[in-house]
Amino acid sequence: MSADDALPTALSPAGQAAPSGRNLRGVLLVILAALLWSTGGPIVRSLATDAWTTVFWRGLAACGFLLAFIAIRERRRAVASFLRIGWPGLVVTVCNASASTSVVIAFNLTSVADTLVILSSAPLLTAALGRVVLGERVGAVSGLAMLASVAGIGLMVSDSAANGSILGDMVATVVPIAQAITGVTLRRYPAVQMAPALCAATLLTSIVAAPFASPLAVSVKDMGLLAFFGAGQLGLGLALFSFGAPLIPVVEAALLSLLEPILGPLWVWLALGERPSRGAIIGGVIVLAALAAHLRAAGRRRS
Repeated sequence: MSADDALPTALSPAGQAAPSGRNLRGVLLVILAALLWSTGGPIVRSLATDAWTTVFWRGLAACGFLLAFIAIRERRRAVASFLRIGWPGLVVTVCNASASTSVVIAFNLTSVADTLVILSSAPLLTAALGRVVLGERVGAVSGLAMLASVAGIGLMVSDSAANGSILGDMVATVVPIAQAITGVTLRRYPAVQMAPALCAATLLTSIVAAPFASPLAVSVKDMGLLAFFGAGQLGLGLALFSFGAPLIPVVEAALLSLLEPILGPLWVWLALGERPSRGAIIGGVIVLAALAAHLRAAGRRRS
């Protein structure tokens, strides 16, 4: 049986897989998504394009990948799958497009340090929203893991220059809010096909970036990087996350997603030789230890 054949069973509310197997599959898929997303740093640093042009082509490449994925998976039902997303799919579309656009604007208006710290609040917001909407309680270990993650990422960026702006910080808060809403929606409606919604989100992102981009001023080398940046790093990452997130608690998905900002500096160091600061190394170890403690506690509860 192929991976694609197994995924619908995992997403089906009446799936045959045991709960522990579903949870493990969800954890692995979300981790793989975060690993893909974490490669964005060296890709962006290797591009000569401006931010809006990068967002424009990245969105189109991701949209093309997801369209091909949906066409292969759904075949004659591809068009109908877009019509079946319903209002949960529309929520995911708007939230993902808003987050992708807001993070670019935030990086241009405020400091990277401020942006990363604000983004690290996503698990806390997701836990609060999941408690209200889904009734999912947060255990003591998970709560401590979230607080340790925020502290660890704060330590990671402590050596950065604090030259942020209030407007940029306000724009950055859109990202964790959108991520929390997306995570809870995916958990609340696991049977909804989210790939079409995510495909629409990437297209919407390109439409928003188009007026500010210079799409024709791109070299052949950069076009190749942008194609991978969109199809592999974003498109495949979104597809994996949309399959994995509904199978695990929203807080767990949000915590695992923190692997993206943790591993990002590591790839930049390995690919470009930019050694991370001592604070970044210590902070990263703290976050990884918090995630390990959470996963261990979650595994014991499932057993």
